[in-house]
Amino acid sequence: YVAHTTGADTAYFNPAGMSFMDERRYFEGGLTLVHLPSISYTSLIPPLSGESKKENIVVPFGHYVGKPIGDFRWGVSLVVPGGLTKRWETPYQKAYSQEFTLKNLELNPSLSYKVNDSLSIGGGLRMVYSEGVVRSDASDTEMPVSRKLKGDCVAFGYNLALLYKPTDDINLAATYRSKISLDEKGDATLGFMGSSEKYKGSVTVPLPAALVLGASKTWQDNFTLEVNYERTFWSAYKKLDFNYDRPIHPLLIPSFDDPQPKKWKDSNTFRIGATWAMDNGITWMMGYSIDKTPVNKKHINFELPDSDAKIYSMGFSYQATENLSWGMAFLYDDKKATSLKPGEVSNHAVLSNGGKFDDGGAFLTTIGVAYAY
Repeated sequence: YVAHTTGADTAYFNPAGMSFMDERRYFEGGLTLVHLPSISYTSLIPPLSGESKKENIVVPFGHYVGKPIGDFRWGVSLVVPGGLTKRWETPYQKAYSQEFTLKNLELNPSLSYKVNDSLSIGGGLRMVYSEGVVRSDASDTEMPVSRKLKGDCVAFGYNLALLYKPTDDINLAATYRSKISLDEKGDATLGFMGSSEKYKGSVTVPLPAALVLGASKTWQDNFTLEVNYERTFWSAYKKLDFNYDRPIHPLLIPSFDDPQPKKWKDSNTFRIGATWAMDNGITWMMGYSIDKTPVNKKHINFELPDSDAKIYSMGFSYQATENLSWGMAFLYDDKKATSLKPGEVSNHAVLSNGGKFDDGGAFLTTIGVAYAY
């Protein structure tokens, strides 16, 4: 949804497209319910197997596009650009990742400039509030250690966009979102042999840069196909390194202070979408994506055992009045199982024994309302 943008969410997905919208104000808002099923890990050594908890998360979004001011137009979006949560309660998994949660909320004001009747450029400022929680508890294993860290930060980036219309029925688009370094800082509690100490802790994780190229073609003013290629620059995630304001107990260093290599790779996502506007006010939408994981299997861990995915989506919107419309959509993220050979994962006492991550994925249900005036 980058080349063929028609609603208020154009302000986020391709702000350059605001230049070609009707001369009205546009508003859109809604909620997405994210359901994350359990991920199962089956070890070649059965006592090391486990299963993550199911998660249900409500994600808000909102978009606004103002009226044109000459060749300029402005908009603003409030979105969740990314995040994660994974919790394990089985003994050997929670020793590493009892909870890994990263919440992000982005405010993205944007501006477009209409160069001519065929070309528009745009851009905006990304303001992200982030909050992270990390917990580990090895009390049910032979390692009597634990940790709890909670921190937050405010970080900034930018986005750029272009939309070119060589003909009335073809759109070509490009967008770029900059990398944002999330420097989470807060409080840490580390436990050892029944006692605990408090520290000031910090960790930096990237919200990676992403480049999207898109093209769309419309037939008879009511049926549109769009294809997108997205390159996400996950190679910025080289390691996970927690820092503290003073030295920690020497026996805690291997578990909680040594940098954990990640060495993720840049990933590709290929998308195709169809939009069919009917005479009765209903517009049908369908999508399919192939999403390649950035995770390096050598350094995979329980906080994010990601894998390649195929993504299926469908939905509709209904034009209830001249100004008001509403809609619903559903998305299924089907993750591929990940098999690990003995010794394939380095520096991990459980995963180095070999096994298999299975199930997981995600189900997203969205309801939204739009108003133009």
